[in-house]
Amino acid sequence: MSFPFTADSLVRDIVNELPKTSDIFKKKRIDFCCGGNIPLSQAVSQRGLDIDTVLEELKEVFEKYQDEEKDVTVWTDSNSDTIIDHVIENYHRVSEEELKNLSPYVTKVSRVHGDNHPELLKVYELFNEFKKELLEHMEKEEATVFPLIRQLEKGTIENRQEAINQIVELEKEHDQCGEILRQIRSITSDYALPLDACGTYRLVYARLEALEGLTFMHVHLENNILFPRYM
Repeated sequence: MSFPFTADSLVRDIVNELPKTSDIFKKKRIDFCCGGNIPLSQAVSQRGLDIDTVLEELKEVFEKYQDEEKDVTVWTDSNSDTIIDHVIENYHRVSEEELKNLSPYVTKVSRVHGDNHPELLKVYELFNEFKKELLEHMEKEEATVFPLIRQLEKGTIENRQEAINQIVELEKEHDQCGEILRQIRSITSDYALPLDACGTYRLVYARLEALEGLTFMHVHLENNILFPRYM
């Protein structure tokens, strides 16, 4: 199979077809979830990048992973029940665990290094805001919105517009979480470590960045694949 993407391909479609390309977009700070419904050329231009270079990197990922990631049914072809179960197991439970485990490290680093690196005090504040927002968001998805989507899938919904309104509200919450993550990335200068960063300092930055990637994939799966089926 030849390389299927061009400058005109939508960013979200590229990630739908080959999820591993999200690593490229994440590295280049190209939004593939909330803002993924634009051509690659436009997304690249917004970041001041070279389109040919980006396409070449995407091609390298394609050639390396196309055989390994052919089974993308959970992304595009599965029914909504399967996608919801996948989100809960691979994103909700994993995010909950990571937020719980990472929290004491964020607290420790801000307390120990906050005097010399005041940006860590803001990281602490934003992380806890993000933690609260995401936990409440995931709880609402599982308790309210996902059951409504399952009813939409089965055609047993009593009030379709109520369900649509709930989905729209979830998308707004995704935007809020994404904005918090963008603020964390900005004040850490893309998670750049100072010369005096200790092991815990490095651990916190690495895991915050990984949490960002996990969240973006969570949002992408919902915003660009699950929700559009009913909007």
